[in-house]
Amino acid sequence: MRGTIQVNTDPRETLSSAPMSRLQILAVAITVGLTALDGFDVLSISFASPGIAAEWGIDRAALGIVLSMELIGMALGSIVLGGVADRIGRRPTMLGCLVLMTAGMFMVTTVKQIPALEVWRFTTGLGIGGLLAASNAVAAEFANLRRRNFCVSLMAIGYPLGAVAGGLIVALLLRAHDWRSVFYFGAAITAAFIPMVLLMPESVHWLTEKQPAGSLERINRALTRMGHAAISALPTIPVQLRAGSVGGIFAPGLIMTTVLCAVAYFFHIMTFYFMLKWVPKIVVDMHFPASAAAGVLVWANVGGALGGTAVGLLTQRVGLKQVTIGAMLLSAGMVILFGRSAPDLTELSLLCAAAGFFTNGVIIGLYAIFAQAFPTHVRAGGTGFAIGLGRGGSVLAPITAGFLFKWGYPLPTVAVYMAMGSLIAAGVLALLKLKPDQPASITLLSSARS
Repeated sequence: MRGTIQVNTDPRETLSSAPMSRLQILAVAITVGLTALDGFDVLSISFASPGIAAEWGIDRAALGIVLSMELIGMALGSIVLGGVADRIGRRPTMLGCLVLMTAGMFMVTTVKQIPALEVWRFTTGLGIGGLLAASNAVAAEFANLRRRNFCVSLMAIGYPLGAVAGGLIVALLLRAHDWRSVFYFGAAITAAFIPMVLLMPESVHWLTEKQPAGSLERINRALTRMGHAAISALPTIPVQLRAGSVGGIFAPGLIMTTVLCAVAYFFHIMTFYFMLKWVPKIVVDMHFPASAAAGVLVWANVGGALGGTAVGLLTQRVGLKQVTIGAMLLSAGMVILFGRSAPDLTELSLLCAAAGFFTNGVIIGLYAIFAQAFPTHVRAGGTGFAIGLGRGGSVLAPITAGFLFKWGYPLPTVAVYMAMGSLIAAGVLALLKLKPDQPASITLLSSARS
């Protein structure tokens, strides 16, 4: 009598090799919307701040501290809550972050003192930071292997889309209402994502590696919803992966990856935020009205959305790291050209769009690199650490440029110095070694012989 062999398929392999189901596509689409909340919030506070300053009579220095509290919260949220997402799961972390953001945006409308305003802006930033780290992991883990880089790129494109849409919506709100309307809308749209995330299953990749109580049933429910057969048993996972700690990104085999990803992101973010924060002031200093300066900045975000899409498509045909490094070099070139632009709105808009195309294209590429460089058990934590450290670059960028201008350097020279961030990032990224992002095939065999 012949023996029989029963094969238990690893669910991670199933999702990585099969075409994406509607549920997987929906999950990626939700991450795009969640990232757009970041873009909306960054631009909305810029629009709301003049109204806050006028109503409360606060000076620019105090307002600057208020604006920085969100960035500090985002940095801390990315680092801390990214690690939490690796410990307790993507879905509960995302839900908690959405609750923090909703509360933070709504409570801003009730405060009357600067310290309270700072607390709630910090709370909002905390939620955004954690949400970005968890969303990056979700986009990578719900995608199949063929579309993984593209899906992570789509997730990150949400930022400029949210910035553009947010700018248009906020402009309409402020025509008829005061600054509080911005945060009422922000709280409502953020709360609307809570039931969407509730309907999503937990990441099968995370459940397979962490294997909490009831994970087999949860995996099978998710597989069924995606149109796949259920599995009979969980694959065997090393204990150190199942009980991985937040500090796992600093383990001997990962510490170099963590450092290189974080440093590359930090330096490129300095170039990125130089454009994002200084373009309006530069355009106004060329004797154009503030409305024209806002229009130029919108073109930077339009270019950013197009650049992110282009990078996402290219990564399906060309090496991810090569595309990202190439975009970094072109990013530096466009920022230098912008610094040498004539005081012409058309030329400024085109160069700003081109700079946004490449600078944001790099951000998209880096998010995809994070998803590939960090394995599942530390993916959210590694991404969160890189993003969190990168927020330091976002804080330093406007300050560094400001001091360069104060010391008498002209715009072309300042642009060259600030473009160096992307060049340094390209050199750092060249040292990073990426491995193919394929889950381990762990097959359980049992045989009966007679």
